Amino acid sequence: MNKNYYAVLMAGGVGSRFWPVSTTANPKQFHDMLGTGKTLIQKTFDRLNKFIPTENILILTNERYNDLVLEQLPKVKPEQVVLEPAMRNTAPCILYASLKIQKMNPNAVMIVAPSDHWIEDEEAFEKDVTVCFDKCGRENVLCTLGIQPTFPNTGFGYIEFEKGSDDKLKTVSQFREKPDYETAKEFLAQGNFLWNAGIFMWSVQTIVDAFKSYQPTQYELFGKGISCYNTGEEKGFIQENYAKAENISIDYAILEQSSSIYTLPASFDWNDLGTWGALYDKLDKDPSGNAVVNASVVLENAKGNMIRSPKGKIVVVDGLEDYIIVDKEEVLLIYPKSKQQDIKKVLGQVKETFGDEFA
Repeated sequence: MNKNYYAVLMAGGVGSRFWPVSTTANPKQFHDMLGTGKTLIQKTFDRLNKFIPTENILILTNERYNDLVLEQLPKVKPEQVVLEPAMRNTAPCILYASLKIQKMNPNAVMIVAPSDHWIEDEEAFEKDVTVCFDKCGRENVLCTLGIQPTFPNTGFGYIEFEKGSDDKLKTVSQFREKPDYETAKEFLAQGNFLWNAGIFMWSVQTIVDAFKSYQPTQYELFGKGISCYNTGEEKGFIQENYAKAENISIDYAILEQSSSIYTLPASFDWNDLGTWGALYDKLDKDPSGNAVVNASVVLENAKGNMIRSPKGKIVVVDGLEDYIIVDKEEVLLIYPKSKQQDIKKVLGQVKETFGDEFA
């Protein structure tokens, strides 16, 4: 393994569209959503650990999830878990982790990746990341993996790249916000748009320099702590200063301002597992299109349903089509798949009516 390879796993999100399984206390990345015997964060860690040394993988998460991370990733030492004391979007935590890595190894190249995505072909993933690492090791560039769109999805941001090059890595023209349906159809018709999967690669020097150039206030705030990072003084510095950081995404802070960005169209299948419907698409199904996780089922006139329960629970369904049926302790969700984006709103109503303990 290359000792200059580092990874930062983003594991702080709540995944509220996967309620009631995903809750504030125990979000989706810590669950075995696919019924494989491993949680999403465990699968992501193992995928990266095939070519990145164990000690070079940092987990970025909210401080409330520290125990969950250490319990689920026994190879990880406490100092590899980078804790955010406040929610401040992706730019501050990426800068914080990058400065820690730079202090460990100024020659590092790093990948920043979500901890809760589905990737099938792990060899292809490794190959694509290594291509980007090689580019980042030679040049002062930022790289991202783009996903070839399969339909006009309005739930993702898009990466527009320059046409006319046969090179594997394409020069990024601009990042585009989540489009409406007609705009998404135009993107696909043009042929030079990819879904933005939020998987980034760069040398630690390049990303730190980018913050110095484009986010000098942010860099100054975190730069004051360089002498503290990776020492016993780090926690006190972060507790005192982290909440002062601007709440801004890495896309707005850096990527949309840089002129040296490349994208590699990914050669692997990918799914962001953002909703119950996205999970349903990736699960095995019976001849009637029902996807079942953990439950023992008796189904009559049931088609296209997503059914999940605790292991061994018997679930009987008759006459339902295209529903999400999720049974978890005190909560039973029976909800149309067509309205899955509204689960976030429903969660708000549950909190209002019954309190935070169910959310």
